[in-house]
Amino acid sequence: MNADVAVIGVGTMGSMATWQLAKRGISVLGFEQYGIGNDRTAAGGESRLFRTAYMEGKEYVPLLLEARKLWEQLEYETNRKLLTLNGGLTIGDPNTDVMKSLLNSIDEFELDHEILQGKEASERFPQHRLFPEDIMVLDKNAGFLRPELAVVSAVEKAESLGAKIKRYTTVEGIYPDKNGVKIIANGLAYQVGKVLITTGAWTGKLLPQLRKQLIARRLVLTWFAPKNVEEFEPDKFPIFARMRKGYRLTGTPTLDGTMVKASNTKNPEAVLKPDNLNRDVSSEELIEVGEAVEQLLPGLVPNPVRASVYMDAYTEDDHSMVGRLPEMDNTFLISGFSGHGFKMSPVIGKVAADLIVEGETRHSIGHLDPHRYAKA
Repeated sequence: MNADVAVIGVGTMGSMATWQLAKRGISVLGFEQYGIGNDRTAAGGESRLFRTAYMEGKEYVPLLLEARKLWEQLEYETNRKLLTLNGGLTIGDPNTDVMKSLLNSIDEFELDHEILQGKEASERFPQHRLFPEDIMVLDKNAGFLRPELAVVSAVEKAESLGAKIKRYTTVEGIYPDKNGVKIIANGLAYQVGKVLITTGAWTGKLLPQLRKQLIARRLVLTWFAPKNVEEFEPDKFPIFARMRKGYRLTGTPTLDGTMVKASNTKNPEAVLKPDNLNRDVSSEELIEVGEAVEQLLPGLVPNPVRASVYMDAYTEDDHSMVGRLPEMDNTFLISGFSGHGFKMSPVIGKVAADLIVEGETRHSIGHLDPHRYAKA
């Protein structure tokens, strides 16, 4: 037996699960086909949004509140700054479903917030161009994360607690047997008690039976030069999400004093072969996001000065799969976060450790159960 638990894919979720398992004294063997903190996962791009008021569903709020505590714990254990809470704006028509969902999450959990509109909103946050029906919802427990550093920090802490990580090692197959699970990686065989699959966009390659349920999608992130950089510093410019017609524009303040991140993440295209991800960004894609920025953020020069491409795994209902895989003994899956998983990764890692070690978790994750796809 090479380890109690193997974690396949040591990226966003795998790094946090490895950390949580190692904290419990579980022997962990991690497999990562690239380096730790690499830019071929869903964790790239220098920043990720952290929000507690949640348009994706109020059922996520307890997970997010716990995630904030765990982010702070990881910061303490690694002596690194990973989460900056500078507030978060969600802007849109209050009569739309996403805004109603956001407001429901605030009401049910009494989240600290403000609602701004009209002249007050424009004076408070003049960087955003508003339309007559728009409201601003300010989530006071929101901000941005540093994703690459977070993944590296969680893995380094796990290794200091005894976890073993095999970098640049590709898993070619997993085979549950009477002794646990056999793993073939880079042509070698490993035997473990249980396995956790956290392979994101590559999940369909490792588990072909889930190719229709977990679809890899291509995400284009873009950065713009500000006309006045001081207006976009973190203390003046909260993270944001704009819902407008064909756009879902999200972004962060300037982190380096030269660029502001603003990306259109609406309807990302499917990736048939993750190994052949198209990392080039077309002129049409740049023009489209530039038009959104010109319309909604007039303080930015509407030509992207930088663009990067990443991937994530999406499900049909945009809710991930977290739990034991049907008909695969001792095999657990965390995948399909559909572009909104990084913020909650520490608590999902803790949930995974609960399920693997104790067989249950106190967190409510029924909406994430992989068995909802078992019939399909």
